[in-house]
Amino acid sequence: MRKKLSVFVGLLLIMLIATSCSSPFQEFSNRGMSEEEVTITTDDIPEEPDKQELISKIKGNTSEQIDDVIEANFSLMDVVSGEGNQHAEIYATKRFALSELANVLTDAIEPEKASEVKDNQQIFIYPDHFVTLKESEEDDNVLLIEVAEDEFVRRNYSPSFLGTYFTFRLLDSLFGNNWSNRRAETCRAGDCYGGYTGKGYYPDGKPKRGNKTFRGGGPGAGK
Repeated sequence: MRKKLSVFVGLLLIMLIATSCSSPFQEFSNRGMSEEEVTITTDDIPEEPDKQELISKIKGNTSEQIDDVIEANFSLMDVVSGEGNQHAEIYATKRFALSELANVLTDAIEPEKASEVKDNQQIFIYPDHFVTLKESEEDDNVLLIEVAEDEFVRRNYSPSFLGTYFTFRLLDSLFGNNWSNRRAETCRAGDCYGGYTGKGYYPDGKPKRGNKTFRGGGPGAGK
């Protein structure tokens, strides 16, 4: 009896340790890939510092990584999981217009490339990340900030979408020879990611279900 009790206690401890070490993205549980449409409005965004305070914090940052700067100053609202176990993190703010935040971020850390503003969004290429600023289609007072690892972009993005903002020659130089053509062939056979819409993205063709109740969190939530 004592031996069985010891085994039970041991299994319980293992389960508790496994739970505490779960993925930092688990609380979002594939919300960006769920069948339920996700909308982000001003009511969903936690209270933010005023614009001038945010500008001062961003300008005074000591990090050289754009993802760290965005994480430290804006609320993480959603996480999109793609092929290859890579992620795109979706932040939001109600303090800035697109052009305002674009100027603040690029003054703080200069990108390697910056697109023109098209379809109410602008994309910046940094050494390890693509940053997209996009005006929300659901709420005119919300600006969405997508931070995607370059590997997520390479393995999930549609070349036709990125080709709206950058030349295929540039994209091929970033992701490997003839990436745009090879990726286009893949996209013909299945779903490809064309930027955050909140309507779900299924890289394997199958919706992934999960907890869809999480909303908001302070700067740095979900890391």
